[in-house]
Amino acid sequence: MTQKLSLSQAQDIIASAITERKAQQFPPMGFAVLDDAGDLIAYAREDGASMFRFDIARAKAWGAVGMGVSSRTLGERAKDNPNFFVSLSATSNGRFLPQTGAVLVKGKDGQILGAIGASGGTGDQDEAVCIVGVTAVGLSSS
Repeated sequence: MTQKLSLSQAQDIIASAITERKAQQFPPMGFAVLDDAGDLIAYAREDGASMFRFDIARAKAWGAVGMGVSSRTLGERAKDNPNFFVSLSATSNGRFLPQTGAVLVKGKDGQILGAIGASGGTGDQDEAVCIVGVTAVGLSSS
């Protein structure tokens, strides 16, 4: 049976990421959790986070789940082949953003269940809270 990422899990991932964001005193963020088809399961924008946070968080997560790697990896790959990655962004109507701040959500068997993206801090801060959110619910981000 194929495992699916549930709404409850997605909300718990976001809640744990927010708790970590607050503990680290990073700026307010937006979080988007997508399923393995790139569809939105859950989203939250903290008080004080700008209106751009949804689009950025979702685009980071969408690229990660679509390509099967973290957005950090996509950003590194984009440095060597910028034209391809600009084309991907254009082809996807801006839904693809190869910037650090999104990680995959994987089941215990390594199956990709979806991705979470965050926006509001630095890319490293966004990624760090996403990882904490995923591992807090017993799933893997790598």
